[in-house]
Amino acid sequence: MKYRSAFDIIGPVMIGPSSSHTAGAARIGRVARTLFEKQPTRVIISLYGSFAKTYKGHGTDLALVAGLLDFDTFDERIPDAFEIADQVGMEVIFKTEEAIPEHPNTVKINLSDDDKQLEVIGISIGGGAIEITEINSFKLKLSGDPAILVTHLDRFGVISCVTSIFSKYKINIGHMEVARKEKGDTAIMVIEVDERIDDQVIKELKKLENVTSVIRMVE
Repeated sequence: MKYRSAFDIIGPVMIGPSSSHTAGAARIGRVARTLFEKQPTRVIISLYGSFAKTYKGHGTDLALVAGLLDFDTFDERIPDAFEIADQVGMEVIFKTEEAIPEHPNTVKINLSDDDKQLEVIGISIGGGAIEITEINSFKLKLSGDPAILVTHLDRFGVISCVTSIFSKYKINIGHMEVARKEKGDTAIMVIEVDERIDDQVIKELKKLENVTSVIRMVE
């Protein structure tokens, strides 16, 4: 299906199915791309529920690929996302799943290249809003930005050190949660704040003992 402009996909107001099936899908794709921290070479996209039934007609497939190319919802290159994916060497495979998800607009994205793999599950909850519900089997809730993800070893005092840096820069935390698979293993902090997070804050967080990565989400 060929679209003449980005408004044919997203729509200027983004209401009804266009906001959840396209704007939301593009944002899920872009979050997955941000979490991967580089352009993947292969992506497997598994669609569930309403996404699986209507993804071609509503442009969900095109929007997801656009997001994976790091395009925002208003990017004029969205109509050419498939062609651009081919140009940059990103192979994309779509699958429809019959399993019934908790939310009708659910997508699982597996990103990979020669040395890295990542699995992200997201839902489009309407009006262009999204939630990331799982990252590499870590159950969590990431819904807004500005936000960061801090991956760390599950050790005493790490959370306190992280929140101390936010306190130092007088950054208010709107939502925070920590997920871990096993005691003493790898854990992930999801931190949503009320203002943009400066580079200096990211640098200080990365220097903390037992912190292995810090990712600032797209804004």
